[in-house]
Amino acid sequence: MKWFERAITPNEAFFVRYHVFPIPTQVDLATWRLRVGGHVDRPLELSMDELKTRFPAAAVTAVNQCSGNSRGRFSPRVLGGQWGDGAMGNAEWVGCRLKDVLAAAGVRQGAVEVTFDGLDKPAFPSVPDLVKSLALARVLDDPNVIVAYQMNGAPLPMLNGFPARLVVPGWYATYWVKNLSDITVADKPFERFWMKPAYRIPDNPCGCVEPGTAPKATVPIHRMNVRSFLVSPEPGARLAAGRPVTLKGIAFDGGYGIREVEVSDDGGSTWRRVSLGRDLGPYAFREWSAAWTPPRAGAARVMVRAFNRIGESQGTEPLWNPAGYLRNVIESVEYPVG
Repeated sequence: MKWFERAITPNEAFFVRYHVFPIPTQVDLATWRLRVGGHVDRPLELSMDELKTRFPAAAVTAVNQCSGNSRGRFSPRVLGGQWGDGAMGNAEWVGCRLKDVLAAAGVRQGAVEVTFDGLDKPAFPSVPDLVKSLALARVLDDPNVIVAYQMNGAPLPMLNGFPARLVVPGWYATYWVKNLSDITVADKPFERFWMKPAYRIPDNPCGCVEPGTAPKATVPIHRMNVRSFLVSPEPGARLAAGRPVTLKGIAFDGGYGIREVEVSDDGGSTWRRVSLGRDLGPYAFREWSAAWTPPRAGAARVMVRAFNRIGESQGTEPLWNPAGYLRNVIESVEYPVG
């Protein structure tokens, strides 16, 4: 968790997640093209140079978080990659607005969705290709949805999407298709495997059910919820009673922006506000810090919670769903104090 003391996650520390194999390990920009087709008037095949020169550049600082981040903490346990808390990162992404690309292609009347496919292709026909979709209205209403070709001032790393990836700020990483190759406008809803039945949450306000039960109905996962973390001092670091230390961490949500962060060292009986770092935008990590003095020797537990600008926060008990998504709970760190 040391990489999350600061708001921007270095490219080399960013998490990597693929669903189908083999994955692309190199791409020749001389021949690579981003194809835009389907329910459009003017199908396009865009080179990297055309993406950079034909469309205005747009930048957004945004968190990319795996839907299953922290799945390993679910109880009862659920199937899937047993992530800790590190399947997330925050970067400045630069690219062109997806709505500008679609305008150049000329979306036809009757279009309802847009699908996205990458260069990672399954080795066997029984394995479904990873194709994701967004409602057309979602794309056209949000200028921050971009086709990114730059990450933290450098070309995208190969394992994080080179040469281009979709960036959908505020939504989970399942929509952030890497190594993007095809954008297709559709005139009917897209419901293949990676949209249905995969990446679904219970169809209710909390996206949760009683632990160990199954939902009656599901919807595709979408906006991220509120999370906050204490990352320094590191969990388990030995501290001295009566000696001040600086607590540091980050908080984020799905696009409303973080309003305040609070910490507690008495089991949540009392809370106090911390200092917030620079605001990099509503989709970004927000750094926070606070001076704290361990009051006595023994075990100390520090809790952290955040509130976004519409009052959403974290509960005292973790939500549960059978896919292991949407982790949302007050997190805590324990320290031995001598």
